[in-house]
Amino acid sequence: MAFSRYVAIGDSFTEGVGDPDPTRPNGLRGWADRVAEVLATKDPDFGYANLAIRGRKLRAILAEQVEPALALEPDLVTVYAGANDIVRPKVDLDALATEYDAGVARLATSGARIVLFTAFDPGSGGIYAPIRGRFALYNEHVRAIADRHGATIADSWRVASRLPEGVTANDPRLWDVDRMHLGPAGHQLTAIMVLDTLGVPHDLQPLPLPDLPVLSRRERLRADAAWTRGYLAPWIQRRLTGRSSGDSIEPRFPTIGRVVSAGGE
Repeated sequence: MAFSRYVAIGDSFTEGVGDPDPTRPNGLRGWADRVAEVLATKDPDFGYANLAIRGRKLRAILAEQVEPALALEPDLVTVYAGANDIVRPKVDLDALATEYDAGVARLATSGARIVLFTAFDPGSGGIYAPIRGRFALYNEHVRAIADRHGATIADSWRVASRLPEGVTANDPRLWDVDRMHLGPAGHQLTAIMVLDTLGVPHDLQPLPLPDLPVLSRRERLRADAAWTRGYLAPWIQRRLTGRSSGDSIEPRFPTIGRVVSAGGE
């Protein structure tokens, strides 16, 4: 199926954080750009907008991005919202799902193809393991919302079936050094997942992964301490002070326009 007007809304996942490209707005590329680049090859009049802003929670995404997205008259909308809510100390996922349902219902009035995402499985280890159940409950809500409104699911939770042999969803080579956002290889795999889910032919391939370094216990502890100082502590500080990494950020592509040419892999 061909699409001519694609609008992406959401948070850092959709903005493209972790996939740097200094030639693009906010210095990012991301999976949504990668999807748009492929869709642009199918229609010479194709246009793309990306309204996502890092740090945004679900209610803010719905309040700030749904109506501007509809005003752009899309025929394809991708939505990822809720991850920044899940990781808060307290969250009412049932209440959030009710609001998410209303937002998706509003988007569905456009007649556009709507794509919703499940969250990645955080696994049984790492910093998100204690709230793995929240991720699973959130995903069930997303599946139910998609069923009610005829939306398509891009199933990140089950992405393991799409990974190269020997690679897991928690493989650090798929993630940015901040351990919170996808890296270029993860964004590429997400783009492949979205295009496959939409049934759009493409020739994207997983990016080559370097060999994993073999670290001693001391080296792992040193790396964990550096990560805590450089990434986890600032993240906690922003939560405690009510600030967001997206406070001074503007949408990368706020209006429908031609797709930025692909950078070179």
